Amino acid sequence: MLRGLTIQDMLIIDRLDLEFQPGLNVLTGETGAGKSILLDCLGFVLGWRGRAELVRAGAARGEVTADFDLPPDHRVFQVLDDADVPHDGELILRRTNAPDGRKTAFINDRRASGELLRAVAETLIELHGQHDDRGLLNVSGHRRLLDDFAKADREKTACKSAWAALRTARKDLQDHRDASAALAEEEDFLRHAAKELGDLAPTVGEAEKLDAQRRLMQSAERIRDDIANAAQVMGGDGAEGSLGDGLRWLEGAAAKLEDGLLDAALTRVSRALNELAEAQQAVDDVVRSLDFDAHELERVEERLFAIRALARKHDVTADDLPALAETLTARLAALDNSQGNLADLEAAVALAQSTYDDAAQALTQARRAAATRLDAAMASELAPLKMERAVFSTDVTATDPGPDGADAVAFRVATNPGAPAGPLNKIASGGELSRFLLALKVCLTGEDSGRTLIFDEIDRGVGGATADAVGRRLAALGQGGQVLVVTHSPQVAALGSAHWTVAKEVRGNETFSQVTRLSDDARADEIARMLSGDTITPEAVAAAKSLMSA
Repeated sequence: MLRGLTIQDMLIIDRLDLEFQPGLNVLTGETGAGKSILLDCLGFVLGWRGRAELVRAGAARGEVTADFDLPPDHRVFQVLDDADVPHDGELILRRTNAPDGRKTAFINDRRASGELLRAVAETLIELHGQHDDRGLLNVSGHRRLLDDFAKADREKTACKSAWAALRTARKDLQDHRDASAALAEEEDFLRHAAKELGDLAPTVGEAEKLDAQRRLMQSAERIRDDIANAAQVMGGDGAEGSLGDGLRWLEGAAAKLEDGLLDAALTRVSRALNELAEAQQAVDDVVRSLDFDAHELERVEERLFAIRALARKHDVTADDLPALAETLTARLAALDNSQGNLADLEAAVALAQSTYDDAAQALTQARRAAATRLDAAMASELAPLKMERAVFSTDVTATDPGPDGADAVAFRVATNPGAPAGPLNKIASGGELSRFLLALKVCLTGEDSGRTLIFDEIDRGVGGATADAVGRRLAALGQGGQVLVVTHSPQVAALGSAHWTVAKEVRGNETFSQVTRLSDDARADEIARMLSGDTITPEAVAAAKSLMSA
């Protein structure tokens, strides 16, 4: 519940410290005393959109702080956890407003965005009144309200899950159709290109090898001449013959010398002749390797040019051609298999559609059953509010399917027998609308006491026994929870468990609004004023006390 509200330098309020109570809190006062200002300030700290200029004239800034006393399992703590806002089971909202319009919000002294502030406030406070367009009169929210009343969380979860699965299946099918269509458009190209690459079957590094082989063949004749000249110089008529002659001469001389003076020279010359012989063998091998057929050069050039041309055609390097061939082959396989895959995907969509239809139908049935119960509950609530001839109906009609099912929900009323039913805010008068909203809120609240309910002059246009019935329903709503009501009805005010009066006072040349909690005697006087006007008579006081004790 809302435990405390501190307002400083806002509009005509300089400083207010209010401590609200469980049950029914009533706020009364003359018209224009500042009751709406109090609600404006509360709405400001909750992040609701309202007046642009709120700072009291001459003040450096305005500030509102709201302190809440909540059970540990209140769902606001999940919102705070999701936003990584520390809480330790407590919640204090604070918001400041500068004269230039800048607003700053804090949750437990942690800076917070307006969006987060409103998300938190959504779990804490509900405001209802004759001009309520945020909740019960907003047709777009009727389905959610009926679902809450129906306790249809299981059906809604199943429907959302089935819808998500259906969307995924439809997307997979459409993606497959789009891909198949794209492949079909280039089928001729794919088949021709894949065959061309398959027939040529290039390998990585092949073009480079062919190019080297081609260049070798082209220069082979000139190279052979150079090698032949080298072989001639190294042969018998050249170095080999000269070295052989030199060796024989040295051997003859060595035989005539003593002490082996030429042995070292003979060894080296012999070694040189052996090395020369091996060199000649290597040269002969190279000469033989350079023997080629002219047709072989033609074949090498033809294949090299074919690989290069295909690479240019597909705008890739020669070494990328094998990978391209694999890609084209895979795309052709996908095209050839598309019909089989299409049948599987269509079957998956049909299954997902059937699952969704079943889930949506189950949710529809839960809603229709809840609508019947809600209509009966509303009939029971309207009778004590002197609207026993009015008819409330919950229309559940078909609409486009979606994650929340295939139903549209609207609350409709007929205020007189035989009159056509219509939307709440179009059919009911001011006083009737207030009672419809109250009855509807009583029915929808059920066991949910997690929010503070605020009713802004919801009893406007009613009096006497009807006002008393309104007050009793408000008091019933406050049992186990908290209700704040701004009222001009003495019957409603008399049923409050805590009573606050709002009044203006002039200090110097400034007007201020004050909010005061009343004692029992002061309550009697205030209710007497509401009964009799400015002059409080003993009879009015007695009547007030009678109302308070009823």
